[in-house]
Amino acid sequence: MIALPELLAGVRAGHRASLGRAITLVESRHPDHQQRAGELIEALLPDTGRAWRVGITGVPGVGKSSFIEALGMMLVERGHRVAVLAVDPSSSRTGGSILGDKTRMARLSMHPSAFIRPSPAGGTLGGVAARSREAMLVCEAAGYDVVLVETVGVGQSELAVAGMTDFFLLLMLTGAGDDLQGIKRGVMELADALVVHKADGDNLVPARQAASTLEGAIDLLHRRGEPWRPRVLLASSLELTGIGEVWSTIEEHRAALVAAGTWEERRAAQRVRWLWERLDEGIRQAFREPKLAAALQEAERQAAGGTRSPTVLARDLLTLLVQPVPTAVIPRT
Repeated sequence: MIALPELLAGVRAGHRASLGRAITLVESRHPDHQQRAGELIEALLPDTGRAWRVGITGVPGVGKSSFIEALGMMLVERGHRVAVLAVDPSSSRTGGSILGDKTRMARLSMHPSAFIRPSPAGGTLGGVAARSREAMLVCEAAGYDVVLVETVGVGQSELAVAGMTDFFLLLMLTGAGDDLQGIKRGVMELADALVVHKADGDNLVPARQAASTLEGAIDLLHRRGEPWRPRVLLASSLELTGIGEVWSTIEEHRAALVAAGTWEERRAAQRVRWLWERLDEGIRQAFREPKLAAALQEAERQAAGGTRSPTVLARDLLTLLVQPVPTAVIPRT
């Protein structure tokens, strides 16, 4: 296994092999790997925070990969370094990603200023990998100044990707059917921009009509007084139209939030949310350990049998985790 100092040096130098190894490390669920991953992220933190973080989602078939490739190619040609964290559905047997985003972004994956990393969702809510936050920071430390996070699909739990990126982009299709409207509304409330994709050829007129309808929906959903009103845009990855306008909108969004003084507040809130996510995950992992697994199994039996209150059982289980914590463990100078 590569030594941590060597891995850190490789990531900071922007070496692709080191970047891939670092992301593999942070994605690992092995306890020893998680310990090293924590040390890695802690050491890289000073090298992060300066990239554009953009989450991109949409219903299956909307053309997320083709849109990301068109946007990514435009950005690298403008001198940016672009990392794509493309989260695939997971195989139920192996846990691996199954769509192979590199094959669907062939041109971008070959560009020296781009890095594409498919990762399995692993059943994580929101269609994002369990360690997407950490992977994003590793990419930033490697010198990528734009990080695009592509999610599996679309749903209420897309709060996860909206909660870790600066700009949340929702790709829309014309004629998707009324059965998807309930899903789309939940995500529309989170989106910073809605892009009616595949607005070309015979679909251009329906796309314009859909955009007009979405503008009306934004008027109903947008809360007055906020520094940013979500935009509705048209784009075609086939004809490469509207892609530049999408990026200009992302730039305008950042400028608006910085001017309003809410940009850093948003990132600070995301870091606190990250902390709570890891605490929740840590508690679940703790109860898989042999010493606590038996107590959990007995509590589940009593809860299922209705002999004791789940509230009381949960309280009793949590007391098993409570130990005096030395004050020197958390504070840092």
